[in-house]
Amino acid sequence: MVDLSSRNPDWWRQAVIYQVYPRSFADADGDGLGDLKGITERLSHLSALGVDALWLSPFYPSELADGGYDVADHRDVDPRLGTLDDFDAMAAEAHRLGLKVIVDIVPNHTSHLHPWFREALLAGPGSAARDRYVFRAGRGAHGELPPSDWQSVFGGSAWRRVPDGDWYLHLFAPEQPDLNWAHDEVRADFRTTLRFWSDRGVDGFRVDVAHALVKDLAEPLRDVAEWGATGEEALERVPPGTHPYWDRDEVHEIYRDWRKIFDTYSPPRTAVAEAWVPGARRVRYARPDELGQAFNFEYLQTPWDAEALRADITGSLATARAAGASATWVLSNHDVVRHASRLVLPPGTDENAWLLSGGHAPRVDVSDGLGRARAATLLMLALPGSSYVYQGEELGLPEVADLPVSVLRDPIWEQTGHARKGRDGCRVPLPWTTDGPSYGFGSGGAWLPQPEWFGRYAVEAQAGAEGSTLELYRTALRLRRKLLDGEALTWAEAPAGVLHFARTEGWRCVTNVSDAPVPLPPGEVLLASVPLPHDGTLPPDTTVWLGA
Repeated sequence: MVDLSSRNPDWWRQAVIYQVYPRSFADADGDGLGDLKGITERLSHLSALGVDALWLSPFYPSELADGGYDVADHRDVDPRLGTLDDFDAMAAEAHRLGLKVIVDIVPNHTSHLHPWFREALLAGPGSAARDRYVFRAGRGAHGELPPSDWQSVFGGSAWRRVPDGDWYLHLFAPEQPDLNWAHDEVRADFRTTLRFWSDRGVDGFRVDVAHALVKDLAEPLRDVAEWGATGEEALERVPPGTHPYWDRDEVHEIYRDWRKIFDTYSPPRTAVAEAWVPGARRVRYARPDELGQAFNFEYLQTPWDAEALRADITGSLATARAAGASATWVLSNHDVVRHASRLVLPPGTDENAWLLSGGHAPRVDVSDGLGRARAATLLMLALPGSSYVYQGEELGLPEVADLPVSVLRDPIWEQTGHARKGRDGCRVPLPWTTDGPSYGFGSGGAWLPQPEWFGRYAVEAQAGAEGSTLELYRTALRLRRKLLDGEALTWAEAPAGVLHFARTEGWRCVTNVSDAPVPLPPGEVLLASVPLPHDGTLPPDTTVWLGA
């Protein structure tokens, strides 16, 4: 059995990490916004679930222009969420329960309210203070045009002009100015931040936008349109490592420097990269002398198709092994449509158009979505490597696709001129009780409205209920911990539309992705995503774990 205790420096290689979006997890003070005390009060839920670690999305001081990823101080807690003492108490309780703590680190940009950026605006063009960020003069006769054609992920130009005529770079919202990682003071400050949280007992870091830190700032700035594409789409056409601001080769020197800091702790601090780049490039961030792991977003985006899933699983394991890393698997997070809805959207569906329709065009069958999500979860948890679970998926929550536009908070909505609805539908605060104020989230309502059907999915409704999705997760995680040993699998012969593999420990996973029942292979049924019929078949959209 794999040792997942904190004594094992490699605990993270096959761990299950639970993502907490703090503002939507639990609200202890009744102001409608989740907080650190709320998390502490609900850590018993994570312990009972059986996960190995919790990963906290940003809880730092923030204007919330981008859900907390606009950070005004990387070494403090947003007063609305608590204090550093509250953080210490939460971490201590997590460790008492045997849970490791991973925090988000946001190194690509700060909030426009950060003291550095305020100083830069006051200092004026050409000042040393502006050199910590990416300020440039504009193009055109009077500097009225952006310095380049670089595009924001949230829509529109990545440049914003300030009153004195200079432009600053923001690859995300205008309230998130990009830092200049060629500046020694920027690098030194983040070394301090890594040590600050590590010294407080943090076990690891999730690195936001890990592939964006280094930009080609040589004059004149290069336009991306010369490759016939803009933004991240140009990654497919630009020679690897040479894009002006995504996935540049020089970024890896930063993470090699960070690894030296991580390894001064015992056990070494872990890290995982959020890098939306092709797999062969992504695993470079996961090398042992860099971050150690990188999120496998290709798997998240893989359709519910046996051939496509097998190809991605095989490729992901091979690339992780070549890098000396363990593979990572994820089905949902705070940036994507929840997989209980996403996996049953017809192939080729424009997810944004579906959200704009309020989830009505096309309509999805909630029951079918839950069944497919449960099957996908057991498949994911059977794979070698780490699994990342997003809060609420253990309840089977679907996307809240019909949020009124009047309540949307995601900057994508405004920055795209109401063309893209954004990510609020997967961030609606969790239901803990079947009724009451905000379904137990807090006494003062919730910062995003919860639908009337949320009570059916509440922890209170599912805890101890035979066959519930919550109990499936609890059982799967207990069993997984007992079964795991090695980090390999062997594919077995299977009918079309079926995935069948054996783990080195001797147990097997079989998933029927087809639309018809198939014969159930022999072996003791250890766990199934839905009750199995008595005719010896495996129904569609079903996963089973089999013993020898």
